[in-house]
Amino acid sequence: MTYKKIFSIFILSFSLSQNDVQYIDGIAAIIENHIILKSDLAQMVNMTAIQNKINPQANPDAFIRLQNSVVQSMIDQKIMLEMAELDSITVEEKEVNQALDQQIQMLVAQAGSEERAEDALGQSVKDFRREFWYDMQDRMISERYQQQLLNAISVTRTGVKEFYKTYKDSLPHLPMKARVRHLLIPIRPSEAAKKTTYNFLAELKSQIESGTSFSDLAKEYSLDPGSKNNGGNLGWVTRGSLVKNFETKAFTIEIGKVSEPVETEFGYHILETLEKQGDKIRVRHILMSPEITQTDSERAFNFGTSLKDSISTLGEFKEMVKKYSTDKTTLEIGGDLGWIDPANYTVPEIGQAIKYIDMKSCSPPINSSIGFHLLWVEGLKKGGRPNLTDHWPEIESMALNKKKMDWYQGWISGAREKFHIQISEN
Repeated sequence: MTYKKIFSIFILSFSLSQNDVQYIDGIAAIIENHIILKSDLAQMVNMTAIQNKINPQANPDAFIRLQNSVVQSMIDQKIMLEMAELDSITVEEKEVNQALDQQIQMLVAQAGSEERAEDALGQSVKDFRREFWYDMQDRMISERYQQQLLNAISVTRTGVKEFYKTYKDSLPHLPMKARVRHLLIPIRPSEAAKKTTYNFLAELKSQIESGTSFSDLAKEYSLDPGSKNNGGNLGWVTRGSLVKNFETKAFTIEIGKVSEPVETEFGYHILETLEKQGDKIRVRHILMSPEITQTDSERAFNFGTSLKDSISTLGEFKEMVKKYSTDKTTLEIGGDLGWIDPANYTVPEIGQAIKYIDMKSCSPPINSSIGFHLLWVEGLKKGGRPNLTDHWPEIESMALNKKKMDWYQGWISGAREKFHIQISEN
C-alpha cells in the first residue's frame, strides 16, 4: 500500500457572503481505480462547511480540520464503493434524484436562501445539482453497502451487561420519557373569513396578471416564512413532497399562469409554476390564512371537551382518533406519538402538559399553535443516570452502536491496507 500521510490541503477562497470561491483543478487523492478531484473535494468541503456553519475566514483552524476530515471520509467512501461494486450494490436513479433534492433543500435552508447557498457553493444550484449527481450516487451506494455490513452486527444480553459495567459511570443522563397518544382538533376559521381571504388572493391574482410583480406581492403578503423573502419561490420540488391540492394544481397548471386561490390545510394559495422537468417543478406561491377569531377557538375547545367527556378507555380514545383527529401521520395508529421527551418535544405545549395529566385517562383540550390536543399518557420512564432495570432498551442501543462503531473502524482500517491510496502533497 502507498499512503502519504503528510500533505498540504489547499485553502479555498470561501465566504458565505461572496461569489469568489476558487477551485483548483487536479487530483486530491487516488484510491485504487478511483480518484478524488480537488474540485470535488472543494465542493464537498464547501457543502459540509455550510451544514456545520463553519466560516473559514472567522474560524480557519476549524476549516482546516474540516478539510482533513472530509478527505479521509471521501477516501473511506471510495474504498466502500470498490467493495460495493464487487457485491453488485446499486441504487435507482429515482432514489438519487430524491436524495439530491433533499440535500439541496437542506443546504438552502441552512444557508438562509438559495442565493446565499449559491454564494457559499461558488456555483448555481442547477450546476451543483448536475455536477454532484454522480457523487450522490456513489455516496448512496457506499452507505447502502456500509449499512449492509452493519446490519449483521448484533449484541447479546451478556454484551449489554458488559458494556454497562464498563461505561456506566460515563453514560449520559437520560431524560424522563412519556408514552403519549394525541387527538388533534384544528381551530377552523369561519366561512366568512375563508371567503374574505379567497377574494383578497383573487384580487392579487388580478394585479399580477395586470403587471404587478408576483415576487413583490409575495414579499409583502405571503405568510410562508420559508419562501416569503425569496418572492414566494419554493425552488425545485418533486412530486409527492407537497400537500395534495397544492401539488395537483402545481403539476397541472400551464407554465407561467397564476392559479386561482387553492385551499390546503395551511390556508389559501395562489401559485405559479415556472418550470417542469418530469416529476419535478419549480414553483412559487403566496400563502394567506383566514383570520381565526376567539369564537373559532371556543368552538374547537368545546368540541374537544365533548369528545373528552365521552372517552373513558384507551379503546374509545383510539376510536375517536380515527374518527376525528386531523393528524394524518398518527390517524391509523391510535394517535401514537411514541416515547417522547417532554422537555424537548416539537410541540412544547404537549410536553408542558404531561406533568399535569392523569395517567391512562383522557386529558382536557390542550391548546397549541396547531390546534387543540386531547392527550392519553400510557406510561412514564424515569430519567437520570441509566440503569439496567429502567433503561434496558436505551443501554442496549448504546451497546449496539458502540459495537458497530468499533467493528467498522477495524474493518475500514483493514480495508485500507488492501488498497493503493495516495494523497496529493500539494
